[in-house]
Amino acid sequence: MPHSPGFYQHDKPGAKAVAPVLMQTPTRKPAVSPRTTALAPYLLLAALSLFWGLNWPGIKIIVSEVSVWWFRALCLIGGGSILMILSYLSGNRCRLHRGELGSILLCGSFAILGWMVCSAYGVSLMPAGRASIVAFTMPLWATLAAAYVLGERITLGKVVGLLFGLAGLGTLIGPDLLILQRAPVGALFMLLAAISWAIGTVLVKHIDWKLPTLSNIAWQLLMSAIPVTAIAFAIEPFPTLTTLSPRAMVAFAYIIIFPMSFCQWAYFKTVGLLPASIAAIGTLMVPVIGVYSSHLLLDEQVGISDIIALLLVLSALAMVLLIPAWQRSRKTKSVGAN
Repeated sequence: MPHSPGFYQHDKPGAKAVAPVLMQTPTRKPAVSPRTTALAPYLLLAALSLFWGLNWPGIKIIVSEVSVWWFRALCLIGGGSILMILSYLSGNRCRLHRGELGSILLCGSFAILGWMVCSAYGVSLMPAGRASIVAFTMPLWATLAAAYVLGERITLGKVVGLLFGLAGLGTLIGPDLLILQRAPVGALFMLLAAISWAIGTVLVKHIDWKLPTLSNIAWQLLMSAIPVTAIAFAIEPFPTLTTLSPRAMVAFAYIIIFPMSFCQWAYFKTVGLLPASIAAIGTLMVPVIGVYSSHLLLDEQVGISDIIALLLVLSALAMVLLIPAWQRSRKTKSVGAN
């Protein structure tokens, strides 16, 4: 029977027969465009900025019906459980290896627990919307910490972008600067929350993780839930969730699914893909979206200062994210042309 020469290696007369060798057709993996890969962290930043921004009017709706500590505890438990289930169903390793628990507790203490505890007290001592603005001075502290711990360069673009962003947040505070003077303890707690989040961001970038991101963030949330839930039990009664209004239930579901689950994963995934300082500065859009979504959902007024803040924060994002990406694209094309 005639046969294709590729199937056997004894086509010549008199050649010694050898075992048949099947042709190996190389399997091709679906190609991923370098452009798509490069855009991935920026798309994650855009998505988490939107979902985190919509988080603030949701918080305002819920805390009018549920105490702050139980709100935090239930969010941590819900978000951590969802991420752990998704990680398990995705086939990721969920079990901690020896030595990983310490890193989880260290990062979670700053990125999750410190943020939750300090911001909870801060929100209780000053207006929640403006407290969030103080919290988003985080990129300033993350940039400084990343330069010290990770050796990231503080470029002129980062400095100018950071100044634009902080100026935008400053315009949102506006007349409420007097409130900060009247509530220095609340402002101090929010500042500590921002610094804690910044340190957590840099630590996550600094540690060489073997644990998948989904499992990592799930463990940080669940470990942080233990002391927060203990404090909630100690000082406040468990809320009667069945008496919540439909609007509060929807807000609760949204916050657990998106800000506490998707956004936590997306943020720390972005930290792994970008310099810690740039990932942090990329969050500056969050409070601006919070202000405008509060206007749409809660009928809060938007003034000229809010518009100026939006323009300044967009300028900050352009300085830190868009312009460098455009410059890298031009450089790549120039090298390819040569």
